[in-house]
Amino acid sequence: MIPNLMRKVESTSLKGRTTYAFPESLISEQYRTIRTNIQFVNGVKKNQSILVTSPGNGEGKTTTASNLAISLAQQKEKVLLIDTNLKKPSLHSIFNFENNTGLTDVLSGKLTLEEAAVTTEVARLEVLPSGEIPGNFSDLIGSIAMYDLVENALKKYSVVVIDSPSFLELSATKILASMCDGVVLVVKSGKTDIKKAMETKRLLDLAKANVIGVVLNKLK
Repeated sequence: MIPNLMRKVESTSLKGRTTYAFPESLISEQYRTIRTNIQFVNGVKKNQSILVTSPGNGEGKTTTASNLAISLAQQKEKVLLIDTNLKKPSLHSIFNFENNTGLTDVLSGKLTLEEAAVTTEVARLEVLPSGEIPGNFSDLIGSIAMYDLVENALKKYSVVVIDSPSFLELSATKILASMCDGVVLVVKSGKTDIKKAMETKRLLDLAKANVIGVVLNKLK
């Protein structure tokens, strides 16, 4: 990627949509490589759910989740991207829409998935934002309603990509990981503590989650 483009991506919300805004860039090609590797590991199975998480905050999981979802949609897959990071939701900012309704409304039965999902400028990609944050958001993430939502979504979408809370921050993320067909762990070079990364992997194994790969972010 040329330096001017790098500065533009880093300075705007386009960072989460690099694969759409700059499809010929080196970063976009790297996300396509991640997409291909995931498909290679998981095989040709259709209708699969992928959780993107990280040990802590600020390690790039939301950027990875959004760009992965875009890259999958560009391959003519119908994709749903869900923001389950109810403590610090940000997908609505990346895709430039309001966050008045969303996941929490679906889980509480106020809206259907079809009513709450937002169509994006990216063909075949819809986003389910977090919606307003209730006091019991941890319970919602690990609930039967969340399991039912993912199962129902897989009847409509080829791939469901879930941007999760930081793994060590919320215990319900372990339940969420066990629901999904695969888990992608994002770590940041120079930031992620090795002990925390290893603890995250240990807890994922205890949850019998299918860890399909690790994304090393910001490697110089």
